[in-house]
Amino acid sequence: MLKTVQEYVDGVLAGNRPILARTITLIESALPAHQKLARDIVAHLLPHTGNSVRLGITGVPGAGKSTYIESFGTMLAEMGHRVAVLAIDPSSSRSGGSILGDKTRMEKLAVNSNAFIRPSPSSGTLGGVGRKTRETMLVCEAAGYDVVVIETVGVGQSETTVASMVDFFLVLMIAGAGDELQGIKKGVLEVADAIVINKADGDNINRAELAKKEYQTALHMLMPTSSNWSPPVLTCSALENSGIDKIWQTINEHRQKLTDCGEMASKRKDQALDWMSFLLDDGLRNWFYTNPKVVEHLPQLKIEVEAGSTSPTSAADFLLSLLKE
Repeated sequence: MLKTVQEYVDGVLAGNRPILARTITLIESALPAHQKLARDIVAHLLPHTGNSVRLGITGVPGAGKSTYIESFGTMLAEMGHRVAVLAIDPSSSRSGGSILGDKTRMEKLAVNSNAFIRPSPSSGTLGGVGRKTRETMLVCEAAGYDVVVIETVGVGQSETTVASMVDFFLVLMIAGAGDELQGIKKGVLEVADAIVINKADGDNINRAELAKKEYQTALHMLMPTSSNWSPPVLTCSALENSGIDKIWQTINEHRQKLTDCGEMASKRKDQALDWMSFLLDDGLRNWFYTNPKVVEHLPQLKIEVEAGSTSPTSAADFLLSLLKE
């Protein structure tokens, strides 16, 4: 059983998969002792991070995210890349655990020696991104994975969270499901670096091309997030492995273009600042709800707010005033 920070650090840097998995388990643990150990490990690994292509993938239900990521990841692994997939599963509202199991998804990629798949519960975090996803991504980078894919839940939460932590944000769609723009929010399109219409095969090819034109029109009406990149709309079939190589080519073109103009370096700095802000917000929230004065008064105030005898504004003001004393 590993105990010291250096043992974990050495194991991760050596690409030891069991130690990598145990390190991520520490990161995801809610125990204070584990959190302290995880922070120290990440701090030591930080100089060895930042060398991967960070990809975020989301999409509407039924878009075939798992099938796409398996085909995409397998192609990259066969090219010699080392691919880490952080698959964020919807959390059970009762147990907090993953609803989807890792054994039923991406079976082919899971056994590839160049791939590492880590499913983790979203735990209700905004954007469907696990609270510790950023730290996990860094640890995977330190372990030598040069492509890190973050798959979000894609069930309607704000996806700007994952967009703020990756270099390339891909939105996966399907054609032939009624109104092509239904089920996808404007905010998601605004942060997309590319839209990919999956399942462009068989009788669905013509519908996919039609959907492609509709999305191209929709993107023209939005302000792109980068002045150096216009998000393309691509089609593919993850089932038939067609068009997948074109998507990887697009990701590399995006990376090269933003690196040449200096925007990629700026983007990485923004990612670090966003991470700090996220941790501050999360820490302040935790500090507030564990404050003894808040713990003492909150239950009664909830009863009064529910009964209508106290307004939500007054209750919130009172709780916040307790921290000023």
